[in-house]
Order: sequence, then C-alpha cells, then structure tokens
Amino acid sequence: MTVLGIDPGTAQIGYGVIKHERNRISCLAYGTIGDKNLDPLTNLVTAEAELSKLIERYKPDTAGVEKLFFFKNQKTVMAVSEMRGVILFTLARHRVPVQQFTPLQVKQNISSYGKAGKDQVQRMVKLLLNLEEPVKPDDAADALAIAICCSHNIIPV
Repeated sequence: MTVLGIDPGTAQIGYGVIKHERNRISCLAYGTIGDKNLDPLTNLVTAEAELSKLIERYKPDTAGVEKLFFFKNQKTVMAVSEMRGVILFTLARHRVPVQQFTPLQVKQNISSYGKAGKDQVQRMVKLLLNLEEPVKPDDAADALAIAICCSHNIIPV
C-alpha cells in the first residue's frame, strides 16, 4: 500500500510518500511544495498542480492530512485553512481516500508520547523508515510522520 502524508502550511506544504507492505514501511519520496516568495493565490494554484503531479506519479492508495489545531494568529489559521481546502479538494478530485490526524495523534502514534518534540519525531521517522540522514526540512519530516500514522491506522477490509 502506498500512503501520501501531507503537512499543510501557509505557503509551504510538506509531503512524504511511503510504501507499507507486510508490517514493513519504506520511504519513496519526501519534500516540500510551494514557495514562500509567491503571492498567496499563486501558491494555492501551484500547490494544486504540484500535488496532482505527486498523486499521478505515486498513485497513493490513501492519504493522511494533518488537522488544524488552535492557532494564536488568526491570519495564520486562515491561510492554512485555505491551503487545506486546496489539498482536500485535490485529493478528492483524484479519488484518494483521506484520513485526518491532529498533531497529538501523530506524535502519539510515532513516538508513543503525544507531547513529543520535533526532534523526537524526526528521530523516530528516521528510525522507522531506516533512513541514513534525518529528514529535512521539518515540514517533510512531519509529512512522513503523518504518512506512517496513516499507514498504522488502515483498517483491512
């Protein structure tokens, strides 16, 4: 099973693609989509196009997307909400089933501790995917953690 993990951001989206076969997971790809230097509307269009390319290339069986959590800055929450809308629309248009997880759920699933720090999550992602180097940037590491969490929550039919 191929799983796409997505960490929405205001201008930059983290993505991670993993393969889950027989209790073994491996990393297929990770990185970021978007450009902080683009205007917000152009970034939404770019996000849709780049996410569509990823879906067409890796043909994920399912996707995990991080849910919004409380933000102190209302401008930030609005921008992330807009990007999430584009992400969810793109996944729906490509008929990719979606599971959504809070950061607490992802951390709990990856490290067995819901309040794990970014460094703990990155170490666990590296360990679980048997990678030689830590995943950078943080958005990509978070997306891989979301993909792993999603793969652990698949209910066999």
